[in-house]
Amino acid sequence: MSSHQHPHQTATAGGPRPASGRVPLSVLDLAIVPEGATGQDAVRRAVGLARDLDRLGYHRVWYAEHHLSPGVGSASPAVLAAAVAARTERIRVGSGAVLLSTTSPLVAAEQFGTIAALHPGRVDLGLGRAFSPPKGGQSKDSDGPVRAARTGATGPRVVEGLYVPGAPPSNLNDSVLRERILAQKRIVGASRTPVSFRDELDLVLGLRAGTYRDEHGTPYVSPPVEGADWDLWVLASSPGESARVAGELGLPIAANYHVAPSATIDTVAAYREAFRPGVLDEPYVVVSADVLVADTIERARELATPFADWVFSIRSGADGAIAYPEPGTSPAWEERPEAERALVADRVDTRIVGDPETVVQRLETLRRATGADELLVTTATHDADDARRSFELLAEHWFAGSAPGATAGAAVAPALATTP
Repeated sequence: MSSHQHPHQTATAGGPRPASGRVPLSVLDLAIVPEGATGQDAVRRAVGLARDLDRLGYHRVWYAEHHLSPGVGSASPAVLAAAVAARTERIRVGSGAVLLSTTSPLVAAEQFGTIAALHPGRVDLGLGRAFSPPKGGQSKDSDGPVRAARTGATGPRVVEGLYVPGAPPSNLNDSVLRERILAQKRIVGASRTPVSFRDELDLVLGLRAGTYRDEHGTPYVSPPVEGADWDLWVLASSPGESARVAGELGLPIAANYHVAPSATIDTVAAYREAFRPGVLDEPYVVVSADVLVADTIERARELATPFADWVFSIRSGADGAIAYPEPGTSPAWEERPEAERALVADRVDTRIVGDPETVVQRLETLRRATGADELLVTTATHDADDARRSFELLAEHWFAGSAPGATAGAAVAPALATTP
């Protein structure tokens, strides 16, 4: 077997369907840092939340990689995943995603291979393409966390009941944002020059299969990676290289409706069009969504008010995601400058906010419009108890029909069980 041939990591993708018949539901946790708290607090709360998610029946919990952002404590997905795996019983743990601009594919595979050796059948390695600032006034297609949506449809549309906004104004040529990205790369030490995304994924899969050779034919072996019981995922925010390569290799994909809602439909379509049986026999699509559930619609809307400030801080080129503001401290939407509203409207308009019935209905619309095999929800609030309550309410209504006292995913094989 050459480095370009890969063993199947699954025969049937996907987690257990809840008794309700809905698709599996998972969580992306950013370890939000609220105003008045510390990153240390956020990390401890993330681990505690994962124990609740395990009990509530969520299928997997992933941690994103963000650096030097005051409002995000999820900087080390592998470390968080290891800590959570050791403190939970059933839920799958992983990265959404490790960014190949700051971590080499070998190091990421070794980190998650080590976790999988201790927690086989419960680990996901999600990889995202490297991000770099545009050169010569041109934007490079990439899937980094600071990337604003700028591909896909040119204007707003409705697809099977799902609102798909137009892409926000691209600000990647803004000098302030550009300098922040370059400064972060220097501080993070992101000096590696990634090769093609296909080659980076081939490296990971070849090392796991024990067949990897470099361009000179020299074999390499990584003990933590060879035979590792993790599942490899590709994270994509556009219908570009990530979606295409994931399809060509037959890998599962996670499409970021919560980051780039204008491009999600096209991202999924590009992946399906490119798909060839490989690691998976059939396409498998996870779609993310920003969600906030409360007991009433009014309470949910009240808790949601700081979100526009938070998103604006990410996209405006200042210091990255700010510490999450307290509700009641943000200006009303109609009082914001028009340019500010334009920059964040796509994410504000597509955030799914409301009581449980409203949120479940809108998530079902998202699933139907994208053909998602699984949904991945993320929730940002100032008060960690409000986020915990949101996940609890959503689980109660999404998993409706489960046996009393049982979790939806208990005693079921992992999502992408390894097969010979």
